[in-house]
Amino acid sequence: MVSLETPVCEFGKPIVDFSLPGVDGKTWSVESCRGENGLLVMFICNHCPYVKAVRERIVRDTRELIGLGINSVAIMSNNPEEYAEDSFENMKKVAEDYDFPFPYLIDETQDVARAYGAVCTPDFFGYNKDLELQYRGRLDASRKQTAEGDVRRDLFEAMKQVAETGKGPAEQIPSMGCSIKWKS
Repeated sequence: MVSLETPVCEFGKPIVDFSLPGVDGKTWSVESCRGENGLLVMFICNHCPYVKAVRERIVRDTRELIGLGINSVAIMSNNPEEYAEDSFENMKKVAEDYDFPFPYLIDETQDVARAYGAVCTPDFFGYNKDLELQYRGRLDASRKQTAEGDVRRDLFEAMKQVAETGKGPAEQIPSMGCSIKWKS
């Protein structure tokens, strides 16, 4: 397992559109996912210990963001042939078990992850209502283990600011996680 950090946020970078199948049987695009005040695009997977450590917090924070007009979408871009836990069937199970309040999509070609410049799981891209990038940081201080319950909610606070002002915080701490498992 290779641990990587995400690059610095490229403020104002426009969102990349996609058309991907979800575990709910629907095909999703940016337009069908976005909220009135923005969209949080998350690259996650099922097997990564960094994602497992924050799955419940992702659900909590994305539920709260809906109330602020920020919708979310999760994309799984790993090669499931390398990690069976990341199969589409297992994606359905995880989405159901954790009651994901967002579409969970599979990027079989990995083209969407490449277009975004995603490097790890979890990798968060927070966009404002004009679909301009305003956040590329961590969820919180969790790593392979869940951080204490009273840690600062970096992603939630940043996206709340984006909902209220259209701008993300100037200071952002990179997300860290397992490298995306690219196909050969």
